[in-house]
Parts: sequence; structure tokens; C-alpha cells
Amino acid sequence: MENPSENLNLNLYQGVRGLAVKILNRVDRTDAYLDKLLEIEIKNSQLSGADKSLLFEIVHGVTRWQGRIDWVLTGFYKGQFSKAIPNVKNALRVALYQILFLDKVPDYAAVNEAVEFVKKLQGQSAADLTNAILRNIIRNKDSIRYPNPEEDLINYYSAYFSHPTWLVKRWIARFGKEDAEKLFIANNNKPSLMIRVNNLVSNIDELKALLNKVDLKFTEGKYLKEFLRINILTNITDWEYFAKGYFTVQDESTGFPVKLLELDKDQRVLDLCAAPGGKTAFIADEMNNTGEIIALDKFESRLNILNKNLNRLKVTNVKTISIDAVEYEDEKGFDRVLVDAPCSGLGTLTKKPDLKWKKDLGDVRKISNIQMDLLKKGASLVNVGGFVVYSTCTIEPEENFEVVKKFLEENENFELVKNHPDLNKSVIDINGCIATLPHIHGIDGSFAAKIKRIK
Repeated sequence: MENPSENLNLNLYQGVRGLAVKILNRVDRTDAYLDKLLEIEIKNSQLSGADKSLLFEIVHGVTRWQGRIDWVLTGFYKGQFSKAIPNVKNALRVALYQILFLDKVPDYAAVNEAVEFVKKLQGQSAADLTNAILRNIIRNKDSIRYPNPEEDLINYYSAYFSHPTWLVKRWIARFGKEDAEKLFIANNNKPSLMIRVNNLVSNIDELKALLNKVDLKFTEGKYLKEFLRINILTNITDWEYFAKGYFTVQDESTGFPVKLLELDKDQRVLDLCAAPGGKTAFIADEMNNTGEIIALDKFESRLNILNKNLNRLKVTNVKTISIDAVEYEDEKGFDRVLVDAPCSGLGTLTKKPDLKWKKDLGDVRKISNIQMDLLKKGASLVNVGGFVVYSTCTIEPEENFEVVKKFLEENENFELVKNHPDLNKSVIDINGCIATLPHIHGIDGSFAAKIKRIK
């Protein structure tokens, strides 16, 4: 339920830190996702470019490091920190993130801002408490103690590397201690910005020349030639060539499912869960705007975003339909079907740090039933000799190969295609599927399997 006093005082949440607390309060107490809330605030604010970047940095940083920040605050807070008033709790988190992780803000400034903010919203005694806690932490900054890894490895990793204990246990069991640690570190890196050239409008050489012209440093994608990594985080969507459709912002991992489809001109392709349309647009690009792509999504609002993206990228061969994918019927059948299934998103924690706090093991297990239904539906619509590609942006086996394996066991007219000569061997796992991991491949964690209908 909304807090009426907060609504009356929305104008009190001013400036970068005030807005950061407002967003973090909402993330804490609703199902809303961080990126959506951030997007709305940035759109409605009068912040300068530099302040927008700082707001993004603080909100993402607090969320990414919330496990470590809360561990420290719990040690210095008199009483139960988890029960603190939301405004105080998140003002402390914002200040401590700046103290522990940001060099550009002096400690005293971070403290003063938090104290003034809390005083304005919660009164003098809450402000005094905030002041005392933060100054005490600064005095003892170099002697903060975490759980002893020799005695309690799970809680040490959870606190120090800021991941929930269920994920820590799971990943240590699966990857072993050393690799799990590398994965935690990779998830806590700041996200990198990747773009895909849109060959319907431009080409890779022209795009590189344009980036060089404005001195935007980039490196080539590791695995797919259409992708470039921009070396600094920048508001690249403000650049005129974004509006003109020369490129789109997209992680390299999202390119693999499209490559697995083995697309050709004039095919009929179904994109079963299409919005927001990154893969749809890449499919259109690979087909050079020929043939027909049917793109489905349950929500009209998401299809509106997809259509806007497709228009910007000059895509003309896509027809969008708002429907629950499992109810979709089509008599002609398709040459290719992409089932980019909804998933826990646990491969994307660098970009979406709030997911690690919002998801649990139950979510992973629950969603695999939905994924199976979608794969069955996609498979029922592909013609003999055609391919279905099943993909996710998670690294959890229950959502990935286990879904594919179960499907193949139940459907003998399909087989897994394991040979991918055009793709880098390092992204192909022992089952012949694409499986990327942030700490190994330097891109989002993802999965994709290519399945052929043989009869």
C-alpha cells in the first residue's frame, strides 16, 4: 500500500540523493523493477546529464552492494536495521555506498546530505541517529569485519560479495568455490554498454567510422561481428545516429539465438515472446527485411515499445499480434520459431542487480513449467525440416537444458542440433547448446538450444 505521507512529501525527495531514496523505498516495498522506476524518475526530473548518471550510479550501486552495505549497517545500528524506517534505512544505504565505493564524494559531504535529508523527513532524533551511525562507520572504516570465511563461507560470500545466501549455496555447489567467487565478482562489475549495428540502415565499417569521428572508444564484440562494446558508459541513445536507426543497444549474448535460427531470405518466422524486440529486429536484419516475421506478446503496451523500436530501425517485415502465446494458432506453420522464454534473468545481474534480491529458488522452479508450455507451443507451429530455438537470459539448469531435455524425451519428432560450425567453440557447452557465463565470457549469462523438427 502507498504511504500517504510519502505522497504528500514527494517534493521533499529532491536532488540526486532524495530521488535515490525515493526509488529504493519503492523497490523495497513493491514488485516494481529498478530500471522501470529509474526510467520514470529520470524522464520526469529536471536533472542535468551528470546528475542523471550519478542517480543511475547510486541506485544501481546501492542495489548491487546491498548485501555488504546492510551487513555493515547492521553491525553499527542500535536495534534491528532491517526494521528501520524506510527513509532512514535507504538514506543510510545511499550515504554508505558513497563512503565505501565512490571516491568523488567526500565522506563528510555524504554524511551531511543524509543527515539533512532524514531531518527534513523524519525529524531531529532520526537525523542524530543517522549522523552517529555514519560517523562511527567512517572512524572504523578500515577495521570493518565480515564473517570468517574459514568458519562460515556461505555468510562470508553473501555479505562480502553481496549475493543472497540461497544463490551463494547453489553456485558454490555447482561451480566450486573459485569459479563461484569469480561469478560473484563479475556480477558486481559495472555493466558494459554494447551495441549492434543495424545493417538495414548502415554497416559495421560505417558505424565504426562514425564512433571514431565523435571519439567514442569501442572494442569489437568477442563472438559476433555485428556487436561493439562501448568502452565508457554514455548516453548513447541521445546520439543522432541512434534516432536514425544505425544501431541498437543490445548485449552480445542476445545475438546467439538469432544466429542459431539459420535465417534466410523470404522465410516465415515466429517470434513467440517478442517484446521489447531486440531479437525481432536482429531477425529482420538477418533476413534483409524479406519474408514475414510474426511477433507475439501478451501485453499491448510492450508491443507499442517493440513497434517503436522496429520503426526506428526501419524494419518493415514484422507483423505484431497481442495475444497470450500459448493460445496462438496458425495454419500455415513456420520455417523458424524463436521461443525466447520469460525467465528468472539471473544471467543479467550486472545490468539488473535487483533481480538477485527479488527472485528465489521457488521462482526458478515455478517458471520452468511456463517455459515448457511455450516450447511445446513453438514446436507445434514449426514445419518439418524447420528449427525451433529455445533461449533464456538465465544460467540456471532448471530453466535451460532441463527444459529442453524433458521436451526431447516427450517429442521424438524433434532432435537437438549440436553442431554450430559458425560459432565460437567457447560458447558451446557439453550438450551442444549455447551457454554463456559472465565471469568466463565477459557478457550476460544466457542459454540457447537449436531443435530441428525431423518428422
